[in-house]
Amino acid sequence: MTPRHIGIVGCSAEGAALCYRTICTEGAALLGPHAHPEISMHTHSLADYVACLDRGDLAGVGELMLSSARKLAAAGAELLICPDNTIHQALPDIAARSPLPWLHIAEVVAAEATSRGFRRPGITGTRWLMDSAVYPEALAAHGLEHRLPDAAEREDISRIIMEELVYGIFKPEAVARFRQVFGRLRDAGCDAVILGCTEIPLIMDDANSPLPTLDSTRLLARAALRRAVQPMAPA
Repeated sequence: MTPRHIGIVGCSAEGAALCYRTICTEGAALLGPHAHPEISMHTHSLADYVACLDRGDLAGVGELMLSSARKLAAAGAELLICPDNTIHQALPDIAARSPLPWLHIAEVVAAEATSRGFRRPGITGTRWLMDSAVYPEALAAHGLEHRLPDAAEREDISRIIMEELVYGIFKPEAVARFRQVFGRLRDAGCDAVILGCTEIPLIMDDANSPLPTLDSTRLLARAALRRAVQPMAPA
């Protein structure tokens, strides 16, 4: 069976690149040496997304995502993923108009949290993501609770993401601040932490985190790989 062609709707470069690399490098375990599904990616300027987010224009975010989806469908993609947690806020409003089905990053992460027996993960990501219902809704659907960093922590995390990580800048001070925040979430009763920005796994993982991590980027990539090799349902 030929695997499905995966379309990646990119937003920020570092997260999209990590997702792409993961699909390519881990494809071999399912498909054989050096093999992975066909992959196409389309990415509007991150500035276009940020402008919409800053003015609360989720409809505009959705239109950018749909534009990418249509271009990827025209390129032959058969399923879509978006390695950006924040802009999933717009996905429910555009899914019915999409030319292709999507995997939802928060649903993938919530399913993983459930399978690993976590009950109360902390949520980290951009300020737009942490202020949204993307993860609370997905976690609640699995019967899970959640905790958020406090206001000052959310501000610091979002600043590090948008001023450093999306530009490929990785500082020891950023790692130290994330470790501090994760430690406080642990003390507040969390049993895991969601790396809810696709760049966070570039500096944080189980080796340096006070809590077990749920790596949204790689979890989405692995879910896309599994979906790509599943037999298609009869028409």
